Amino acid sequence: MRMVPLMLLALAAYAVVAVSGETLLSAAVVAVALPSGSVWTFDVADLILAFGLVLLFVEILKATRTSVAAALDHGLSMLICVAALLGFLLVPALGTSDFFLLFLMTLIDVVAGFTVSLMGARRDIGYGGGFGDSVNRD
Repeated sequence: MRMVPLMLLALAAYAVVAVSGETLLSAAVVAVALPSGSVWTFDVADLILAFGLVLLFVEILKATRTSVAAALDHGLSMLICVAALLGFLLVPALGTSDFFLLFLMTLIDVVAGFTVSLMGARRDIGYGGGFGDSVNRD
């Protein structure tokens, strides 16, 4: 489970709900009257986006690991990102702004994962000293 990209859960949830019927995505989960007099409505699509944000946070925390499982997780995250882009472009039910935002979350997951891993690897290599050091030997 450590190497399974969690963003897949949010993408799959959105895809299942979107394919089952577009009206379900806009179904209100909560409607709250605000002091301003406005009514704030939180629908199913918003709930899935919020779930995706939480999963993105966990994925960024997972990116701090350096292991074979982490490398596999990064590779799978990239495949999921490409699949999300293709779904957005080719599947009519997924061609929405909400799904595009989920795609952007997967893209951020990929970029952040590789960036955090590279910075960690660079730091680990830097502690070794020796090869590649630019020391003035005058």
